[in-house]
Amino acid sequence: MKVLVTGAAGFIGYHLSKQLLERGDEVIGLDNINDYYDVNLKYSRLQQLGIERELIEEGKLVESAVNSNFKFVKQDLESEEFISQLFKDNAFDAVVNLAAQAGVRYSIENPKAYIKSNVEGFLNILEACRNYPVKHLVYASSSSVYGANTKMPFHVQDPVNHPVSVYAATKRSNELLAHTYSHLFNISTTGLRFFTVYGPWGRPDMAPMLFADAVLNGRAIKVFNNGNMQRDFTYVKDIVNGVIAVLDKPATPNPEWNGDKPDSASSTAPYRIYNIGNSKPVKLMDFISAMENALGTTANKNFMEMQPGDVLATWADVDNLKHDVGYSPSTLVDEGVNEFILWYKEYYK
Repeated sequence: MKVLVTGAAGFIGYHLSKQLLERGDEVIGLDNINDYYDVNLKYSRLQQLGIERELIEEGKLVESAVNSNFKFVKQDLESEEFISQLFKDNAFDAVVNLAAQAGVRYSIENPKAYIKSNVEGFLNILEACRNYPVKHLVYASSSSVYGANTKMPFHVQDPVNHPVSVYAATKRSNELLAHTYSHLFNISTTGLRFFTVYGPWGRPDMAPMLFADAVLNGRAIKVFNNGNMQRDFTYVKDIVNGVIAVLDKPATPNPEWNGDKPDSASSTAPYRIYNIGNSKPVKLMDFISAMENALGTTANKNFMEMQPGDVLATWADVDNLKHDVGYSPSTLVDEGVNEFILWYKEYYK
């Protein structure tokens, strides 16, 4: 299978590309390598895939030095002409769109960057899938779409009409656009609402990296809402296994869909929405304890108020994903945190 992975220099995109290559798929990775966080980490991920930094030029496909099935190109999703030509030249079987401007709090400070990347960029992907048909488009949504929802666990049929960040609003817009294109043009689309992914090669702006950096450098960690929060922490390997299982099963129309009792996670169009998480929420203080155990030290803690755009808890109901593709997350938090810390100490010496 020939797959386009956008956001291939990102955390999940790197792991997904690696696993697709290991099973023999042909992968073209795309990423704009923006400086939202340390670009050196992004280039290091690409180097693991055989792409050397000095060979990367905007708009130029670079072949991997370690796997003939992988090529990479640096480009923005907003580059409509380039995206269209890329699809025309490569006849992709499937697309996994993970590229997006990330971060809840940054979206409050710089909303235009999110509209440009997450909405305009995603529309270009949809248009390319329309003009150069693929068997399946899988795209990253987010648990943040549940916004002010307090019903636990979060179910894909719960209302998602009250986002509390611009980032969340753009991710919800992706789901609505995807349904429109599935309905109008019969494009098979599946949206995945990711829940707090962690593990080796993770993002520096996420809690595990921030905690590890602070503790190992003798600084206090910031504990928001005085630690009274829960997150459905999900190990990256479990996430990637789920993404690939979904990729291999294109969305189809739901014959049981009923307009009188609408199911927002499916449709008469070839469209699906799934939660993808561990389905076992962890108290923030318990996650910190696991980090302390793995680091062999006790963290100094600076307890703070809740941040704008944040939510108290996340908890994924993944029953639909288990039923439809056999998704089965199995990594315990202690195990996943240990693997993350081993990588962190090696990478940052």
